[in-house]
Amino acid sequence: MNEVLLRSLTPSVLGILVRRGADFAAAEDAVQDALVEAVRVWSADPPRDPKGWLVTVAWRRFLDATRADTARRRREDLVEEEPAPGPAPAVDDTLQLYFLCAHPSLTPSSAVALTLRAVGGLTTRQIAQAYLVPEATMAQRISRAKRTVSGVRFDQPGDVATVLRVLYLVFNEGYSGDVDLAAEAIRLTRQLAAAIDHPEVAGLLALMLLHHARRAARTAPDGSLVPLAEQDRGQWDTESIAEGVEILQTALARDRLGEFQAQAAIAALHADAPTAEETDWVQIVEWYDELARLTDSPIVRLNRAVAVGEADGPRAGLAALVALDDSLPRHAAVAAYLHERDGDLATAARLYAEAARKAPNLAERDHLTRQAARLNARGCR
Repeated sequence: MNEVLLRSLTPSVLGILVRRGADFAAAEDAVQDALVEAVRVWSADPPRDPKGWLVTVAWRRFLDATRADTARRRREDLVEEEPAPGPAPAVDDTLQLYFLCAHPSLTPSSAVALTLRAVGGLTTRQIAQAYLVPEATMAQRISRAKRTVSGVRFDQPGDVATVLRVLYLVFNEGYSGDVDLAAEAIRLTRQLAAAIDHPEVAGLLALMLLHHARRAARTAPDGSLVPLAEQDRGQWDTESIAEGVEILQTALARDRLGEFQAQAAIAALHADAPTAEETDWVQIVEWYDELARLTDSPIVRLNRAVAVGEADGPRAGLAALVALDDSLPRHAAVAAYLHERDGDLATAARLYAEAARKAPNLAERDHLTRQAARLNARGCR
């Protein structure tokens, strides 16, 4: 069973059902039923046309649910016959579905959560981690969003800002999480950039390309994380970096700065440094100041503390850290790094161990555990 194939076909099948008159919640349920059926029967009897098979089965499940639900019998006159089996149109509806999920009847946070779950393929747990909320809270939010849009006709698609936020979170999960969605997020952002002349769309595309260019160097052969300062920069994708920088420069020239352009500028400064020691940390701090002004995000301020520690010394970084809530994700890891640079190895080792216990994924936990063990070993000598 090819789960990657099923995941790639899901948005298009869902889009076809929506265009044929299914409300979004019922269409999503029907597609999920079809996927379950595919897992059950494909291994023994794979279809010649997987997409057409999924469309046919999902549509039948939708019709069955519609007929069984007396509250929706008024829809039956819109459905005269089932679609004929056979190849489905080769239309990519994914980006359209992103806009449809960002419906005006939903709050931006609910629209993002619904899209990540229904179209992006993320689990509720992964979305909860991205939003820094408990999984149960996110499950309730997604359920409320489904109820809100159930029966709504999607003739008022949502705004660009919400779609950008969704694409950004999908990329982040694909780049650093356990679902490979980064390339798909880049593909969709390219589509959006081709369709909409907007500096923040360009800024997001540049940011994705600059981060993705470093992906091959982020992990060692054994799967362990390699920090940015220790990465083999010869493995970085110079073509993606050049493209990202060019896109960013064009966007910045329009003098309509947004958060994605500011983040991309920081990524470009890292990419521009031939070695970690030659990184322009002073300019990076300045860009973090701009980003903090635009977002007022505590996570941005946490990252800024690292940059301050590099530009002005670890004690300056620790001073910037004092004003931040120590419950922030990765706060302990940042504090550990700055304390190590300041020579306080015992405190750094303790904080690395604390950060490992709070790590959002296995690779990060293992990396932080090794850091703590390394410092503890040095302290024993």
